[in-house]
Amino acid sequence: MLVLGLLLHGLLAGAQAVPYGHNPAAGHYQAVRGVRLYYEVYGAGPPLLLIHGNGGSLQDFKQNIPYFAQHYRVIAVDSRAHGKSVDPGDSLSFEMMADDFAALLRSLRLDSAYVLGWSDGGINAVVLALRHPQLVKRLVATGANFSPDSTALTPALWRQQQRGYQENKAHPPTDPVRKNDWKVFLLDVFQPTIPLPVLRRVAAPAFIIAGDRDVITLEHTVAIYRHLRRAWLWIVPDSGHATLQEHADEFNRKADAFFRAKFISSAAH
Repeated sequence: MLVLGLLLHGLLAGAQAVPYGHNPAAGHYQAVRGVRLYYEVYGAGPPLLLIHGNGGSLQDFKQNIPYFAQHYRVIAVDSRAHGKSVDPGDSLSFEMMADDFAALLRSLRLDSAYVLGWSDGGINAVVLALRHPQLVKRLVATGANFSPDSTALTPALWRQQQRGYQENKAHPPTDPVRKNDWKVFLLDVFQPTIPLPVLRRVAAPAFIIAGDRDVITLEHTVAIYRHLRRAWLWIVPDSGHATLQEHADEFNRKADAFFRAKFISSAAH
């Protein structure tokens, strides 16, 4: 009975949820460009960088990391001003964040990586490929937009953001936590402003994903796909903005299939 009890205890311990985002066994800090980026590493194989969305953290990938860690060296990072990556600055931009990720990959002595980003993370994945093309093998971007207005965002989201800005701009917060939240909020109110034709400069193959009920308009998502030189497109049925959580199993398999595909043909747009 003692042996059985020890075996059961071991099985239960192994089944405990991994504390993604707060895992001392996998967590690291790296000083880059004036901030200490927090990241966690799981698995072994080709490097895969995971980038979360606005106001999130690497723990948003808790339904994805276990799958990818079977085949990749997963590097899940808290973006500047998010999670444990404290940012003392008073401004934020996608270009700044993309340069952070480039510096992180170089600090890890990686010449390139696969990149998967959700929402703002998807924007960051594309901006990283634009600014540091040699570092991105292939990229997956789900729920990304390249303008902050109603041509890209659904009317409800655009109105919500504008209302939040108008109601608070005269008296922005001053305490550190709310000041950081305000900076992160403003990122999506005014950015990104990347003309879609610029996306033709992306050399890396891209997999563009969105839910059929996403907060990014279907027209904008399809336009992103059409402006990329080599790309796949997947509009996920019965899904909102959180495709990688709402349909995690299928999302993981399809993203993996994209990374492993032997050839990504030039899109006939």
